[in-house]
Amino acid sequence: MSALVAELAGRLALLDGMPDLGAGAPSPEDIARFDGFFAPVGDYRAPTAVVEEHVAPGPHGPVPVRVYRPADHPAAPVGLVWMHGGAFISGDRDMPEADVVARELASRVGATVVSVDYRLCHGGVHFPVPHDDVHAAFAWAATASDLLPAGAPWAIGGASAGANLALGVAQRLRDEGGPAASAVLLAYPVVHDPVPAGSPELALRMATLPSVLRFTPEATRFLNRNYLGPHPASVPYAFPGDGRLEGLPPTVVSLCEYDDLLPSGERLVADLRAAGVTVVEDAATGAPHGHLNVPGLPAALASLGVMSEHLRRTS
Repeated sequence: MSALVAELAGRLALLDGMPDLGAGAPSPEDIARFDGFFAPVGDYRAPTAVVEEHVAPGPHGPVPVRVYRPADHPAAPVGLVWMHGGAFISGDRDMPEADVVARELASRVGATVVSVDYRLCHGGVHFPVPHDDVHAAFAWAATASDLLPAGAPWAIGGASAGANLALGVAQRLRDEGGPAASAVLLAYPVVHDPVPAGSPELALRMATLPSVLRFTPEATRFLNRNYLGPHPASVPYAFPGDGRLEGLPPTVVSLCEYDDLLPSGERLVADLRAAGVTVVEDAATGAPHGHLNVPGLPAALASLGVMSEHLRRTS
């Protein structure tokens, strides 16, 4: 068993006594401690980018999107539609998992990155609303004449819940027969309901983390039910790991060693390969779920390097 990455192991004391995920609204002090745990590492600064705000039309209303282009070199003819995580109930385009990822991939690859502000599951919002928002954003990006030349490849990707949405939309694009994604980029995905059981070794690793960093079976059951609303888990594209995987584009999957959701990603990798899909597995050794939310974390920068190479090879 690898130890938790040193940059975060030294911060675990910040989370002592914090309530479990979903245990109620956190206090301002709890939020500050959580932000301290996920603070940038060292003197890291995200790359500069040219950033524009746009709105994509969608079936449930306008979908805000943020477009990133490289600031210090010409853009390459490749695009990426990217979704943040947050268990379908939180997250936004300002979190590092969205903003820093977009800046890094725009800088490293020259990609035009479209970060999607899909609707969260509050106040009666459930599947398929977030899925439809992402589908609409991809359609807008792929046909917007001022983003990339006609026919340029567009990849799709996301983290955690955003990875679920990315894979589900990639399946829908394949099935509809229109412009399809050129590649899929997934970070610590949750794409099965229920989440597959983990190994005893994983249980031992996770027992060393504070509960606020855990996705227990009870928590994931609640979050998945909240996402589905009145729909069964078998509804097409909701939990795409249980759907048809044949014919999907080349896919990279980043898996964090300290993650209760790791079994979902591991099963997805195996099933994609069995379905004949080209898969690149990125093992983020010693990293916890959400490692892309720690700007400058070496394990996160390594994962972004794998994603960058995947974009280059598939464009």
